[in-house]
Amino acid sequence: MEIYLDNSATTKPLDEVVAAVNHMMTENYGNPSALHRRGLEAEHAVKKARSQVASLFNTGNHDVIFTSGGTESNNLAIFGSLSTIRDTSRPLVTSAIEHPSVLNIFKHLEKNGRKVIYIRTDAQGFIDLDEFKKALDDHPALVSIMTVNNEIGSIQPIAEIARLIEACDEKPVFHTDAVQAFGKIPLPSTAVDLMSVSAHKFHGPKGIGGLFVKKGVRLAPLMFGGGQEGNLRPGTENAPAIVGMGTAAAWAEARLSENMDKLNQLKASVINGILKEISGVRINSPISPQFAPHILSVSFKGIRGEVLLHSLEQDGIYVATRSACSSKKKSRNHVLEALQLSPDEAEGTIRISFSSFNRQDELDYVIEKLKHHVASIRRITGWRG
Repeated sequence: MEIYLDNSATTKPLDEVVAAVNHMMTENYGNPSALHRRGLEAEHAVKKARSQVASLFNTGNHDVIFTSGGTESNNLAIFGSLSTIRDTSRPLVTSAIEHPSVLNIFKHLEKNGRKVIYIRTDAQGFIDLDEFKKALDDHPALVSIMTVNNEIGSIQPIAEIARLIEACDEKPVFHTDAVQAFGKIPLPSTAVDLMSVSAHKFHGPKGIGGLFVKKGVRLAPLMFGGGQEGNLRPGTENAPAIVGMGTAAAWAEARLSENMDKLNQLKASVINGILKEISGVRINSPISPQFAPHILSVSFKGIRGEVLLHSLEQDGIYVATRSACSSKKKSRNHVLEALQLSPDEAEGTIRISFSSFNRQDELDYVIEKLKHHVASIRRITGWRG
């Protein structure tokens, strides 16, 4: 039996996504910029996919720019908007728990002389709104706050953040990394100027993502070429992946409420099973409207998360210890540090992330194996609680 519970890292593409990508590669393979029939057919397919992706955000006030994924979208959003703002004395605002593809941009900008304000979070991973209001008094040029945290699943109050930004005399550009939210939870359709998404997080292909750009927001390109994607992302469009992304977006939109209910049920069953069967546990991602239904972070005292991960892998169970983008690094986990976990709790944290294709019988098996392996590891480490 193989039980895949690392869906925040990537998801298995839908069968219909694989079929759509294959069709574009073998049948509808024209260049969307070409003027002949093959090109026009490919252009029509890309246009349809753009509409499908836009529909999932439910907005008529944003354009969708296709990129290679969330990392490129975040870079285009931040660097692209800052390139249009002449006043470099204005600070930048972000949170302490952003994904590395955002956090490392701000560290780079900080090294090059920009002032960056990092908003702290509480012990559950929500930004301090009072601290954020104070940061707005410094007239920032740009705010970037993620929608759903990729490690613990906390959902930031994006609509409230947007309301505070709208009240500013010098309104900063508002960007959100919605990679872990898009296709998983409803999104406020008018709250943000820029929003990054990635297809492989909602059963689409890897290597394709998008940036939603509110009409009227100015961006400068990071690359130069033939002028595709509104002159913001040059190069021949990756039509097979774009169509695959559109197919996945249409599937997610049609089942959004149904999938959320199922994911919350699966998550609740694992939480209840862990708390019933295992002591010395901290749940970092409770069942709550303030937390994404597909992400569960759990800290087990007296173990190392990496040892537990590999123990579960022997039983065909796949989980994670941290973000896939950071999993091979030996540095401390900035998200868990922000939650003020003890060193023991942080070291023993794993992330379980669900998809709607997981089944209850699978999760019953996972609870059984978690109980067994946690007990075995604790016997070795001598932890007594």
